[in-house]
Amino acid sequence: MKKIKLVIALFLIITPLHNLNSEIIIMSKCDDRQDNFLKNEYILNLNQLIMTRNYVYKEKTFQKYRLTDLSVKKSNSYVRNIYLENGKILTYKHGYPQFYTQILFEKGKREIYIKTVLNEEEGIVKISTCKKIETFKEES
Repeated sequence: MKKIKLVIALFLIITPLHNLNSEIIIMSKCDDRQDNFLKNEYILNLNQLIMTRNYVYKEKTFQKYRLTDLSVKKSNSYVRNIYLENGKILTYKHGYPQFYTQILFEKGKREIYIKTVLNEEEGIVKISTCKKIETFKEES
């Protein structure tokens, strides 16, 4: 009985310490090589391991995509799971095992890259540069 109480006490002490710090990185005012946006931001929650992208197309870009896809919205957001690897932040693989893409971030850097892998051949290309980066550390 004493062992069970000790395990419960240790669990209650250790669990809050695990969630004390969470880091959120907001990358905003991001340009793009081929599209124009009124708003283009990435929010990286390193505690929950999710990336949220919020964007609003400029009218010309919106009309370009709307011509071929009626489901395109002028403003949108999406969420992707992320993970940390060798000091880099990557979204989970999108695609098939032979061909997939990932968005790649580096802490403290303004550039955003897309990593493309085709039959184990890897390519990394810069897709955006953000003018503003804010890092928040939450404590609970």
